[in-house]
Amino acid sequence: MRPITGREELDLFCQLPYALNGELADDLAAGRRRPEWMWVAVRGDRLLARVAWWSRPGGDAPLILDVLDISEGVPETPDTRDVGVRLLRAAMAAVLPAGAQPPEYSRFVPADWRESPASRRAVEDRMAAVERTGARPLVERLRLEWRPGTAVPERDGRLAFRPVRDGEELVGLMSSALDGTLDAHSRADLTRMPPHETALRHYEDELARYTSSRDWWRVATLPDGEPVGFVIPAHNGYNPIIAYLAVLPPFRGNGYIDEILAEGTRILAGQDVPRIRASTDLGNVPMANAFRRAGYVNFEREITMTWS
Repeated sequence: MRPITGREELDLFCQLPYALNGELADDLAAGRRRPEWMWVAVRGDRLLARVAWWSRPGGDAPLILDVLDISEGVPETPDTRDVGVRLLRAAMAAVLPAGAQPPEYSRFVPADWRESPASRRAVEDRMAAVERTGARPLVERLRLEWRPGTAVPERDGRLAFRPVRDGEELVGLMSSALDGTLDAHSRADLTRMPPHETALRHYEDELARYTSSRDWWRVATLPDGEPVGFVIPAHNGYNPIIAYLAVLPPFRGNGYIDEILAEGTRILAGQDVPRIRASTDLGNVPMANAFRRAGYVNFEREITMTWS
């Protein structure tokens, strides 16, 4: 059990299939991954299991554990049955600072993973391995995609749109939108800090770091200028995305979400993009329905687990 030596061992690391395999070389080149954050369990030249963490370009510490795979052909012997757990524990001890809370575990899974016995077994085996190191399930999310050729509704005239003035305004709107939120990450954050701090941390840790144009960010208002909600179209380095979408509490239940999402979609579609990605919690039914009405398809899901 050891880290890979470098890019020359990517072929070994990629012996187990996963959607992220095609991004690993670029991630290493961009500094989003490091060889010492990519561990393998091998027997001879055969890969038995692997784990890897991701960070932002040049990050000093891992932010997400997003690769954990165990070969289906591992022999059922006492020393290999728990190879995934043993590898994860060894890698965590070497990669993470002593006493630090491990980053979240994130895994993309098929949209219908519960309906396929093979997919379900693989997902549940990985989750069980992570749970044995002290983690617990946090949320399952829908991964959504809008594709060129999908119609985008015209504005219906109920709302006007203007650019976000600055970060302070956006944090204020985000703070207000947290009242009654159905987002599991936000709800967890709100148990540890007040709404303004939760919003500020989200803004500083994610939204402010996007290098795409802030001119895309929009506030939705009533004709008199009162803010109703907002949408943050962006590019995350991999895909154009709807990074944040919200209707403020006093205006929920009026169908405004559809026009706000359509505005964000129009902005990105106008950049001649090959796709637009988004995600929302499985339990956030109103948001999921809004994306469905806008023509976004659920192509995948994401399982997130946490050690907090």
